[in-house]
Amino acid sequence: MNHSVESNILKLYLIKIAKWFMLFMPIVVLFYKDNGLEMRHIFILQAIYSVSIVVLEIPSGYLADVLGRKITLVFGTILGFFGFLTYSFAFGFTGFLIAEIILGLGQSLISGADSAMLYDSLLETGKKDKYIKFEGRLVSIGNFAEALAGILGGLLATLSFRYPYYAQTIVAFCGIPAAMLLTEPIRNRKLIKMKFSDILKIVKYALHDHKELKWNIIFSSVIGASTLTMAWFVQPYFEMVLLPVGLFGVFWTILNLSVGFSAMLAHKIELKLKQVKFMLGIAILIPVGYMLVSRVNALWGISILLVFYIVRGIATPVLKDYINRLCDSDVRATVLSVRNFVIRVFFAIIGPFAGWITDTYSLKTALLLSGIIFFILAVFTLIMQLKWIKVKA
Repeated sequence: MNHSVESNILKLYLIKIAKWFMLFMPIVVLFYKDNGLEMRHIFILQAIYSVSIVVLEIPSGYLADVLGRKITLVFGTILGFFGFLTYSFAFGFTGFLIAEIILGLGQSLISGADSAMLYDSLLETGKKDKYIKFEGRLVSIGNFAEALAGILGGLLATLSFRYPYYAQTIVAFCGIPAAMLLTEPIRNRKLIKMKFSDILKIVKYALHDHKELKWNIIFSSVIGASTLTMAWFVQPYFEMVLLPVGLFGVFWTILNLSVGFSAMLAHKIELKLKQVKFMLGIAILIPVGYMLVSRVNALWGISILLVFYIVRGIATPVLKDYINRLCDSDVRATVLSVRNFVIRVFFAIIGPFAGWITDTYSLKTALLLSGIIFFILAVFTLIMQLKWIKVKA
């Protein structure tokens, strides 16, 4: 057994912690508002962040396939550090925009490459069948880190909304040495000549030629976009139900702990449910979560968010595994990046619209419309997936 490759798992955990120990998240909306931004500005800012990810999302996945997962993860962690360094000294929309673009480019280099590194490391060490278990742990660690950061970030925010960003810069730096110490799996050490046409071929393969893979990716992307959008509704919802600001960090922590624990159990739940039943359940539960939250203007509505986050924790590793099963190792990072690309495209379109609805009408209206949109998209993509499964059978 290659112990240096096996140690990649621990290093990936450290990178995940550096990426997800987000001290600023419990108060990020409050921070933006304190600097003169409204909800539409916040969603536009995040849409631009998504676009900056989209610019390099698929090319970065291809870079991970042809140059190696390690080098892309190293550059991704470096950009993450400089992104938060920029945030620490920025004021207003323009400064935040520059920081978000840097962070988006760094995120694009990490997303896809980390899951591909994990899968190929397990493949080389003979543990491929345990991918869902380890991917679930990776998701769990990220959410546990975000949960703990919620408490610490909330405490720092009582002194200044900017202190969490100063501390975040230090945390982001810690991911750089972890990435530099990764060992490239043998099957990915051989470099190949990169051509842009090759990228287009893989995208065409993933989103056109391979029908089952195509609809798996699109369905997974709809669910991913829905959970990403909800994350930016949580703090405004806390405000709407009059949760004391001092408790934002605590409840943010509880939500992310629920994702962590449920992700750890995802592999067991997936074994008990067949793919069609699992995807049907996700297609219903996620949009219904939006609709229920939109109808409840009381503190107990946070319990609905809790259930939503539990479902999110279960869905993420399982839906990624469905995609991994359908693609080869030499294109896996690129294919996973295609998924992340589509997620960001959906969010970049729906997010600003949701922010405008929030400012123009109300948060409840924005939640309800978002739920309806995601329900239509989820059901449609699931029907197309079932249609292909029936044809293939």
